[in-house]
Amino acid sequence: MSDQADNRAPYAQIAAHYTELIASGELRPGSLLPSIKNLAQEWHVSTATAEKALRKLRSEGLVRGIHGIGTEVLDRPSPMSSGAQRQDRGRRSGSSWGSGERSDSHQASVVPAPADVAQALDMEPGSDVIRRRRVYRDRHGIVAHSTSWIPVRYGKLVPQLAESERLTGGTSLQLIAQATGRPITHRIDSASARLLTPTDAELLELDPANPPADPVVVMTAKFVDNAGNVVEYGVDLGGPGRTWRTESEVTQ
Repeated sequence: MSDQADNRAPYAQIAAHYTELIASGELRPGSLLPSIKNLAQEWHVSTATAEKALRKLRSEGLVRGIHGIGTEVLDRPSPMSSGAQRQDRGRRSGSSWGSGERSDSHQASVVPAPADVAQALDMEPGSDVIRRRRVYRDRHGIVAHSTSWIPVRYGKLVPQLAESERLTGGTSLQLIAQATGRPITHRIDSASARLLTPTDAELLELDPANPPADPVVVMTAKFVDNAGNVVEYGVDLGGPGRTWRTESEVTQ
């Protein structure tokens, strides 16, 4: 459990704790969660609150109740994250990884900007742009192939942006904000689905001659600083079978 203050309702804190354990692999599929009575005692809450926490986990498809046995952890791929969610994680922890994730295949180079990227970054097509690529994985395989497109002028301020290594000292957005003195103030997100092209299939380490027939999730995010400059354009290509999920509180 985190040492930081948590203002969520007790049932939500319990559910989040077990969500983290499941996502990280610490609680493996087939594992049983504590009983309602034991949860209530461990967390110093009522049995109604403990039951509500388990109900939340069931509603999210993470566990199932088995009559006479208990609450069992299910095996399923975790959902992919949007660029906005990765930014939020990076701001909180310095890492864009989700629970149980890791990243590899980090590549960076200066390339001509494709038309869609140039439009997103408000530059001429073919202009030099930094392209940073990496693959996010969890125990089920590829979560997403992620590409960050960054105007080349920021590479002069932060040289490691154009180096094929995992960034140190913060995320790309944090490093750029530190170098320019201009914080990121807003972002523009989009979500869509598309059939995989042969190029997409290669990025996801699939057979380009026989890509999956089902569409995949594509998430984009534009990040803008307080001077109105588009600092980064991110594109996340979801692995087959991955979904996108977001959660927010509803007040009445």
